[in-house]
Amino acid sequence: MVANLSRGLLADMFQKMLEIRFFEERVFELYGQNLVPGTIHLYAGEEAVAVGVCSGLRKDDLITSTHRGHGHCIAKGADLKRIMAEILGKETGYCKGKGGSMHIADFSVGMLGATAVVGAGLPIAVGAGLTIKLGRKDRVVACFFGEGASNQGTFHESLNLASAWSLPVIFVCENNLYAMGTRQSRIMKLQNVADRAVAYGMPGEVVDGNDVLDVYEAACRAVHRARNGEGPTLIECKTYRHKGHSRVDSAKYRAKEEVQEWLAKDPVKKLRERMLRDNTLSAEEIEKIEKRALAEVDEAARFALGGRYPVPEEALEDVYG
Repeated sequence: MVANLSRGLLADMFQKMLEIRFFEERVFELYGQNLVPGTIHLYAGEEAVAVGVCSGLRKDDLITSTHRGHGHCIAKGADLKRIMAEILGKETGYCKGKGGSMHIADFSVGMLGATAVVGAGLPIAVGAGLTIKLGRKDRVVACFFGEGASNQGTFHESLNLASAWSLPVIFVCENNLYAMGTRQSRIMKLQNVADRAVAYGMPGEVVDGNDVLDVYEAACRAVHRARNGEGPTLIECKTYRHKGHSRVDSAKYRAKEEVQEWLAKDPVKKLRERMLRDNTLSAEEIEKIEKRALAEVDEAARFALGGRYPVPEEALEDVYG
């Protein structure tokens, strides 16, 4: 599978995954220093999903995100410095420090925004898909959400409308097994969220969410269908967050054996080992990519830390609703 993709694409995927991992580790550190207002929901461990999907999209394609959205932003090409500044509440951030971790958007790269409301990105994606279809464009929308959101009414309504109207929407379920602290098996009879696709007359596919190439191939199939007017697809990516639901969640409800099993399937480590095994990239080339990704995150942190906080007089500027 690796041999079928260009070295450049694989290197880009690897760097994006590293940027997300290093970025989330830095955010975790800064939060511990009381430099991040509010809370954070880290994407570490799920990098292969965002990168695999976004690598199959064009820049003018769109995505909607979730409360755990840093990885989606980075994978779609948003600026690391402005993301970090927003998380730290600085005026140099995407929302001038007024949105925070769960409300980052950058329309210039097709990032329609993260939302703190579970399942809220689903109908937004459908609306964007309808806009594309009415405008007779060949763009697509990828909608990220968790398995917990698949129990919301917005999930069922959105899949139904997208299917009925044959909209170019790719529904991407990031199934990390837990909706906050509630295990999927306690609230769903079905083992696979993707099995729900049949009720709405669309393809449903389960992939290894810790294998960026598996995700990428599924995303490319879904993108091809969407661009050709064949309607939506539901992709379920089985993955695992390394940290708790939020920064204050110790995740003690997860068995140690389960955590260790999933940590052994780390998506960044998996891609690194495959590229070395298949002689796609040398150890020296991989090390250069790692250093470059870390340098990008270091620069983002310096930029954010050096920015100013919004002043009280600006509280009502750029605020709508």
